[in-house]
Amino acid sequence: MIKLKTIDINRIYTIVNGEFDKHHMPVVDLIQLQTNDPFKVLVTTILSARTKDETTSAAAKRLFLKVNNFEDLKKTPVATIQSLIYPVGFYATKARHLKQLPEAIETLFNGTIPDTVEDLIKLPGVGRKTANLVVAVAFDKPAVCVDVHVHRICNRLGYVKTKTPFETEMKLREILPVKYWTTFNSYLVSFGQNTCRPVNPKCGECPLFALCNRVGVKTKYIRKKDSL
Repeated sequence: MIKLKTIDINRIYTIVNGEFDKHHMPVVDLIQLQTNDPFKVLVTTILSARTKDETTSAAAKRLFLKVNNFEDLKKTPVATIQSLIYPVGFYATKARHLKQLPEAIETLFNGTIPDTVEDLIKLPGVGRKTANLVVAVAFDKPAVCVDVHVHRICNRLGYVKTKTPFETEMKLREILPVKYWTTFNSYLVSFGQNTCRPVNPKCGECPLFALCNRVGVKTKYIRKKDSL
């Protein structure tokens, strides 16, 4: 049985931070940078679930030409919302959830978007991943957002050994320094989209190569001269 390397999360964080500046910013972070608007961050995050960033970005751009606040959403027919956000994943369901948002926000939170995970998950179309991302990106508060990239990379590194994103979130809450929570998702999403990809990971040119256990990575993706 091969003994796994001890993970130096401080070094890893520093490296993926540096890599982040080399690539396109994840769409939700970009919307926050461009608008500084929790409404648009929340909507974009809902649109982004199971959808590529390019598709989400185009859909958000179309939607925000017509919809800029909850009042606009209330006035916009669900069929129009659906046509504007197509072809994001599950666009019909997302359109329905977006249409339900104004009433939910008004009824539950007196018209103000909440800034906690516990409250955000009460909204239609908002699960833990979305809620954590909104807390971290829109409100700059510590939150551990775990999507498929974070789940995959943390397990490949050997930092966690978990079966689901929820298990990964709970484990990271135990072991990841709080000072990294707010930006950890953004950095790993960017890194996962460009280097530590789900298929054909670029292990041969990965700046984390010496620090990574490459758990579950097929041998063909590992440089022969550096193979374990």
